[in-house]
Amino acid sequence: MHAPRDLSATRAYYDEFATAYERHRHDPRGYHALLDDLEIDLTERYGAGRDVLECGCGTGLLLDRIAKFARSAKGIDLSPGMLEQARARGLDVQEGSVTQLPFDAASFDVTCAFKVLAHVPEIGKALAEMARVTRPGGVVLAEFYNPLSLRALAKRMAGPGKISDATRESAVYTRMDAPWIIPRLLPPGVHVEAARGVRIVTPAALAMRVPGLRRVLWKAEHLLADTAASFFGGFYVAVLRKS
Repeated sequence: MHAPRDLSATRAYYDEFATAYERHRHDPRGYHALLDDLEIDLTERYGAGRDVLECGCGTGLLLDRIAKFARSAKGIDLSPGMLEQARARGLDVQEGSVTQLPFDAASFDVTCAFKVLAHVPEIGKALAEMARVTRPGGVVLAEFYNPLSLRALAKRMAGPGKISDATRESAVYTRMDAPWIIPRLLPPGVHVEAARGVRIVTPAALAMRVPGLRRVLWKAEHLLADTAASFFGGFYVAVLRKS
């Protein structure tokens, strides 16, 4: 875990990342498509026909899909560079921080954050804000980086990757939270209802480039996502219900 940095440093990191963010994200059977499909499937389960907010929407790849099944779909992100691409998709997005959401209380049925909370030092504040803007009886989908996973092991062995020729992933604050820690981070009136594991058995992104292995991993990840094996997902999505 790296020392916390202020929002301007995080914003600058993602503005730089925006230029190459989608470079490997358009293969319909690739690694990123696998992650996106598992996250979108869960979001649709709770958000079909409802009002959905995505916190940390980036360039809008997921939000664009959410907009196809939600009654309304809005997004926020710290990075103007990311948001420029999301707006080019015609999405309803604005600049903002997950620790200070620019919406009234009880505005959404589903509030989600994928690959975002792991980069927020004040994660308890972020979860409280996500719960605040969610209606009573609604759901918060909160994705955590899981230290009990093949992904975490691979990261420890390989070290931080690059987002550009000059900048590595270590330039941004990153945390990992084990599944049993999550209830301690939640605000009052919010409880864990279920969980989904994403990237449970896939050892590395490169494995999805091997055709035969790709088919096996794709099927296995979908079969295991909502089972007890979710405990070992590299990306652990907690389904949080607001009272």
